Amino acid sequence: MNYKETVEYLFNSTPVFEHTGASAYKEGLSNTIALDNHFGHPHTHFLSIHIAGTNGKGSCAHTIASILQADGYKVGLYTSPHLVDFRERIRINGQCIPEQYVVDFVKNEKDFFEPLHPSFFELTTAMAFKYFADEHVDIAVVEVGLGGRLDCTNIITPVLSVITNISFDHTQFLGNTLAKIAGEKAGIIKEGVPVVIGEAVPETRVVFESKAQKMDSLIVFAEDNPLLTEGQHCPTGGRDYKTRYFGKFHGELGGDYQDKNTNTILTACNLLYQKNIIRNAASVAKGFGSVCESTGLEGRWQKINDAPLAICDTGHNLGGWQYLSEQIKAQQCTLRRIVFGMVDDKDLAHVMALLPKDAVYYWTQPSSKRAFPVEKVAATGEQNGLRGHSFTSVAGAYKQALANAAPTDFIFVGGSSYVVADLLTYLKAK
Repeated sequence: MNYKETVEYLFNSTPVFEHTGASAYKEGLSNTIALDNHFGHPHTHFLSIHIAGTNGKGSCAHTIASILQADGYKVGLYTSPHLVDFRERIRINGQCIPEQYVVDFVKNEKDFFEPLHPSFFELTTAMAFKYFADEHVDIAVVEVGLGGRLDCTNIITPVLSVITNISFDHTQFLGNTLAKIAGEKAGIIKEGVPVVIGEAVPETRVVFESKAQKMDSLIVFAEDNPLLTEGQHCPTGGRDYKTRYFGKFHGELGGDYQDKNTNTILTACNLLYQKNIIRNAASVAKGFGSVCESTGLEGRWQKINDAPLAICDTGHNLGGWQYLSEQIKAQQCTLRRIVFGMVDDKDLAHVMALLPKDAVYYWTQPSSKRAFPVEKVAATGEQNGLRGHSFTSVAGAYKQALANAAPTDFIFVGGSSYVVADLLTYLKAK
């Protein structure tokens, strides 16, 4: 099989959560442990940092990886989902895993893993850890796929755990209260390993404190002693920050919600600096300023056009949209044009209630099998007093928004990672 055929094999022969949702979710670590034993426990061959949370874990993972790269390390980065190419999930110093490695891994190992019937994510995690070990990375930043306690990344014993925040998402797997969801995320807290909590409320704080005490782990709540003293939008893009210990610097990521992420990251970096893992404090500013270039991160308040200004963002649940909606409403423009779609495990009605009433909407559906049909999205929009037209593809919706827009208008594309994925796939194919 060539690379394209190999990726199709991975998607079609293993249950893929992004495609099928609940049926791809496998509770328990038996397959992960079997794969780990087979490959000789590759995750023990490098240091790691483990990142969980409802929102912001991707931005935090990429930024911490960028900072560690700036500090001179060879850094593995494992994240999900990908936007355009499967290989985005597994990177070393920003470079995607080679196509040939993916091909060889499947060809050489499928006789072992096929009888296990692993999920796509179980198999991808095994591939990532083996690749990082084979390439002798110094440290890997590992993003939890879903939850924490039973996530297949949870076989690692990191030097630091980070839990960004807790809000309602994937409640069918993680529980229908914040405390239950926090309990699943707290499953990544390991004995004696310090943990940073980015944001907490009384209901989740007690869960984290209890687990940390049980594991004899230092717990630091980033909000209790903020290391970010000021964050503001930069007119040329990104955000400018003033910090308690790391000076003033420019961050490449531009979403207003990045202030919360930045405070979490700075708290994590302070602990890593105290442990002498980050050796040069200047690496923090350098990493923040080059995160997209260093790691290949896309889809976080990303500019895709100048006049009219067009932005895409992967924010996809209620917690994320509480920030995105305010930033969209604050955008200076003649008219807002919003290309919007979601997938079926998200809270469509409550997100819709946050959307600006004075915008023109281009309702759509991403190419994921889990997408809400565009008819449902449009009907829910109409119920919320939002006016727009329906399009069966993200590319078609964006092209129409661009054709209709004056140079002083503002276009936003989002609602789901898969909407952004379809958009970037279209733009890169042009």
